[in-house]
Amino acid sequence: MFTLAAASFDLRLFFQQVENGITLGAVYALVALGYTMVYGIIELINFAHGDVFMWSTVVVLAVVQAMGINSPPPGLALVGLLILLIAIGMIVSATINVGIERLAYRRLRTAPRLAPLIAAIGASFVLENIAQLWRGAGSTSFPNIFPPGGISLGGVSINFLDIMVVVIAVGLMLALDRFIRGTKMGRSMRATAQDPEAAALMGVNIDRTISLTFLIGGALAGAAGVFYSLYVGQVWFFTGFQLGLIAFTAAVLGGIGNIYGAVLGGFVIGLIQSLAIQYIPSGVAWSDATVFAILVLILVFRPSGLLGQQVPNKV
Repeated sequence: MFTLAAASFDLRLFFQQVENGITLGAVYALVALGYTMVYGIIELINFAHGDVFMWSTVVVLAVVQAMGINSPPPGLALVGLLILLIAIGMIVSATINVGIERLAYRRLRTAPRLAPLIAAIGASFVLENIAQLWRGAGSTSFPNIFPPGGISLGGVSINFLDIMVVVIAVGLMLALDRFIRGTKMGRSMRATAQDPEAAALMGVNIDRTISLTFLIGGALAGAAGVFYSLYVGQVWFFTGFQLGLIAFTAAVLGGIGNIYGAVLGGFVIGLIQSLAIQYIPSGVAWSDATVFAILVLILVFRPSGLLGQQVPNKV
């Protein structure tokens, strides 16, 4: 029988893990958005997307090391540094993602579905091996350039970095939804997703629309890479495979092709992982298994995901 003090302590611990899960889920959500955008337009599972994310972490680490920064800079210098790193991460990942689309996927649009899938896996291995040759097989610590500190609510510690990650993730989701629903290029993307041949007849430049989709998805992954490096503090060439798989799962869980579904799936998986690590014996080893077990259960009863809709196959 639990005492009141023990129950109170457990409650604070629970909410602390919820806070950790929300922050981690925000990173998953940013990567999942890239998966869901590409699939929504051309129905391609871009398995290289996780490694596109990884490359932003590697390049940003190289920039920080070249600048010789090992501690948080003061005041406005920190703001400028964060903006610079986010811009570099987004540009690097967006460029790589567009390059993969131009060199590999574009030529395979009319090929059987298995061909672009194999190409995506091949691109993933290429990106991983190049990063391994450059940075080595071991993980590297990312300098602690974000100052410590935060707020406490009811005994739950919320770091300023965690707040920034969640706010930016939600803000980018809302901005992306506004772009797709309220701009001419966004309408072109929606038209291409529904019927590319009809969209082309109506004057939509299909190649440019798909390239823009890869550009935005890569940029979001690049931003996620910067926040992940700041939050986790480690950079590793294999990070993209592991986190990319989780982010893809988040997109499927929320309803692949649905922007809000991708974000919801990211937060749900972040929460599941954080709570599993805390409350399941040997939780670190079982956290991924718990995520996929719950995914299977949800998809059994709702195959289209939490916010997905059943739609007829394109012909």
